[in-house]
Amino acid sequence: MGAAEPEVERENGGVGMKENEEEMVKQNTTSSVGGGPRGAVAEEEMEQVTRDVEMGETRYLEEAAQAPPRLTQTDYHVSMLQRLNPTNPLRIAINGRTRVTTPSPAPAPAQTQRSVAPRSTPTPQQTIASLNSRDYTNKCSVFLFLLHMAVAIGLVCFLLFKGVQGFLQANSTVKIKEKRLLKYLLPQVEIASLLSVTLAFAWQKAVRHWPVLMVHVILWSTFIMSLSAGILLLCFQKPATDGVGVCFIAFSIGSGLYACWVSQRAKFCCKILVKSLEPVTKLPDINRPIYIMLGVGFLWMSLWILAVIGALNFYIPPLIIILLVLSLAWTTEVIRNIANITVSRVVALYYLRGMQASTQICFQRAVTLNLGSACLGSLFVPAIEALRIVARGLNLLEGEDEFMFSCAKCCLGVMTTIFRYGNGWAFVQIAAYGKGFVKASQDTWEMFEMQEMEPIVDSDITSSICFLTGVCSGSICVIVVAAWTFTVHKNYTATTSLLAFFIGYLMTRISMALPHACVSCYYVCYAENPQNRFFDDTIRDRQSLIKTGRDTVVPTPRVPGGRYARR
Repeated sequence: MGAAEPEVERENGGVGMKENEEEMVKQNTTSSVGGGPRGAVAEEEMEQVTRDVEMGETRYLEEAAQAPPRLTQTDYHVSMLQRLNPTNPLRIAINGRTRVTTPSPAPAPAQTQRSVAPRSTPTPQQTIASLNSRDYTNKCSVFLFLLHMAVAIGLVCFLLFKGVQGFLQANSTVKIKEKRLLKYLLPQVEIASLLSVTLAFAWQKAVRHWPVLMVHVILWSTFIMSLSAGILLLCFQKPATDGVGVCFIAFSIGSGLYACWVSQRAKFCCKILVKSLEPVTKLPDINRPIYIMLGVGFLWMSLWILAVIGALNFYIPPLIIILLVLSLAWTTEVIRNIANITVSRVVALYYLRGMQASTQICFQRAVTLNLGSACLGSLFVPAIEALRIVARGLNLLEGEDEFMFSCAKCCLGVMTTIFRYGNGWAFVQIAAYGKGFVKASQDTWEMFEMQEMEPIVDSDITSSICFLTGVCSGSICVIVVAAWTFTVHKNYTATTSLLAFFIGYLMTRISMALPHACVSCYYVCYAENPQNRFFDDTIRDRQSLIKTGRDTVVPTPRVPGGRYARR
């Protein structure tokens, strides 16, 4: 920290006294800012802070730069930021800012240290260190995931080898079967992969540019597309396609009822989505991890499709295909949560510190330090969301009979524990502070309870919107692939339809990690600091409406008949 040439003025005094005072001011500035052991330590601390925060890859945004400067402890040695005594206006300009020294002509360093000692606020070094943790989280989960990936890669390579071996060395029957698979099944599934990537980018771009419109479009297009896919499969009049078509029609009916049920909550969801996507326009490279993860997912899915074809010519094909499906589901969920954690860290640093972090550095942290939490959360969060749906359904039926009431009570008791020790909101704290999954879940839910935000986050439908987007993409892939396959080889229609739906759903969920992470950061960072200047009165107004009974929520209560009764 350098100091400009001090400007010294005296009301009564000659030129000699003015020069003496200039020398004293220079000595005082040197001793308090950079001179002496105390000044050197302070300067080294500030340099270390600069190096620690994202390894020099962060910079303050224009909004943060325009905010009033905060007084750091090093600046405190230079100035108490008090107005000068009119009888002795002694001013020093440092780094373009006006710093004010104490009225004493030559204060001793010991006196300055004693005056600083009563300060109890944390230093910048302590605050930023909590955002720059270097600890690996959930190491056991990383080990299990890497072991699973080694087994999965080995199985895929083995099945590819068996497929090539059967094509080259097997008898004519096996060769004919494999040629048929490569000709009538592989092209459709690969086209489904390309179509799913295209739909993934299209959905995300549309949500970012027209969030209010797309919430309603997603709710009703999922109903229309899933219903159309079911009707198309029923029209083929084959037992396998009829079974799959009935499942699509049943889901479409449920999604239509859900769209009607959440119509009152869609307005608030649109408000939060618009507000949470505002930082995206100021973070130009925030979409880069989504591109990387979609590319990785597409490459792995292409190999996975070939492995499925090889499994059809191996022993116990149904069991092997089920194992491959489960492996792909976990792998793509980890890929999605890596992108989620990366985006969450960039957006959380924007909210908490007003700075633009390097997306590359945040991505490196996600795939190394926070990979364990991503793996553990990828196992439990989907199950938690499914259990959440079951709990809400039982909550609506708990008054029908005693059996339903006991089931609802048991399920809601389980939800009490689950939401405290595992929830999807934890990824924000994992990304920002490097916490483990369970610890981050506990701290996040405690913050929601302190701010009385449980009914708001319980009734949030952002995760449902992302889920329905994936279902809609999968249904579109089913319509395209099923119509194509039925014209070339009818026996493969049901198989290709299921594969196309699975691929379309997973790829779209990866791309929707961006809006989902932005909404999660908005809620969690607001709960941590509601007075932050980046937040407006949207959540506070919603809380006031809920408390006064002028707005309705459909919560998942922590305890049956507890503090959040159905309205």
